[in-house]
Amino acid sequence: MPGWMRDDHKALAELANEFFAKECAPNETRWAQQQHVDREIWTKAGELGLLCASIPEEYGGGGGDFGHEAAIVDAQVRALAPSFGGAVHSAIIAHYINAYGTHEQKLKWLPKMASGEVVAAIAMTEPGTGSDLQGIKTTAVKNGDEYVINGSKTFITNGFLCDLVIVAAKTDPDEGAAGVSLIVVENGITKGRKLEKVGQHGQDTCELFFDNVRVPTSNLLGEEGHGFRYLMEQLPQERLIIAVPAVASMEKAVELTIAYAKERTAFGKPILAFQNTRFELAECSTLGTVARTFLDDCVAKHIAGELDITGAAKAKWWLTEQQNIVADRCMQLFGGYGYMAEYPIARIWTDSRIQKIYGGTNEIMKEIIGRTL
Repeated sequence: MPGWMRDDHKALAELANEFFAKECAPNETRWAQQQHVDREIWTKAGELGLLCASIPEEYGGGGGDFGHEAAIVDAQVRALAPSFGGAVHSAIIAHYINAYGTHEQKLKWLPKMASGEVVAAIAMTEPGTGSDLQGIKTTAVKNGDEYVINGSKTFITNGFLCDLVIVAAKTDPDEGAAGVSLIVVENGITKGRKLEKVGQHGQDTCELFFDNVRVPTSNLLGEEGHGFRYLMEQLPQERLIIAVPAVASMEKAVELTIAYAKERTAFGKPILAFQNTRFELAECSTLGTVARTFLDDCVAKHIAGELDITGAAKAKWWLTEQQNIVADRCMQLFGGYGYMAEYPIARIWTDSRIQKIYGGTNEIMKEIIGRTL
C-alpha cells in the first residue's frame, strides 16, 4: 500500500472496484456504441458514496481527501471500465463549487452532485481555443440581475448528460485573463452532437451552445473577473487526477500482457520464454514501478497541501508519456490480437492517447516547468 493510503482508502477502492466490475465493465461495449453511459449509473454510484468523496459531509460528500478520489479512479481503471465520468464530476467540478461557491450555492448543488441526481460538466475549451484559456470568446453580459451568455464550447466531458455546467466566459470581453469569470448554468444549454473520438468511445463528450442564455447573477462562482485565477488554482488537482489513471493503466497493461505472454505460444513455446518478450516486460514493469513511486509522492504532497503547479505539471506530462509508451509496447507483444477492439489492451492503447492532450497539453506542461528553471 502507498504511504498515503489508509484502511478507509483501501476499503473504498475495494468497493469501487466491485461496483465498476459488476455495474460498468459488462456494459462497456454497449456504452461505446451509444457514446455515453446509462444515466442511472450515476445514481447507483451516488448511493454507494462513489461521488464527491472528498467534499465535506456538510454538503453531502464523503468528507474524505484527494486519496479517496484517487482510490476510486485507480479502481475504475483496474476494472476495465473507463467510460464513467465520475472523476471529472467529483474531483474537479465539485471542487470549484466547494472552493469558490457561497454556503448557499454549496447547499444547492453539491448534495445533488453527491447523490448522482445532478451530473456536472465544466466548459472551458472552445472551437478556436485549446490550452489558451485567456483567448476564450464566450461572453456573459450583465443585464440587471442576470447574465446573458453567448458562445460555444467543445470537447466537454459529461456534456451530453449534464444537468449543470460551469462555464468559463468573458464578463469583460476587452480584457484577457482579467475578464474571465466562472458561471454555473443549469438551464438553456443547447447540447450538440456527441463527438466520435479515436478512443474513450463510451465516455460522454459533446459540444455545448449558449444562445442568449439567461442566468441569475447569483450563479456567479466567486468574484467577477477572477475566473482565470480560479482555473489556475484548480488545474493542479485536475492534472493529478489525470496522472492517477495513467499509472493504473500502465500497471494493468503489464498485468494483461504477462498473462497473455504465458498463454500464447510461438515456435512451440510460450512467448514469455523469448528473451525479447521478457526484456520488454521487464522494462515496462520497471517504468510502472517508477511511475507509481512518483505518483504516490505527488498524491501524498497534494493531500498535505504541498503539491505546487510545477509539480503537478511534471506528474501530468511524464506519467501520461510513460502511459503511452507502455501501452504501445505491451500492445506490440499481443501481435495482431493487440489491434483487435475486443482485447482490453487495444482499448488501453487507444484510450491512452488523449491523456497527453486534455488538462493542458504536455507541451504546455513543459512550458510551465520551463518557466521555473
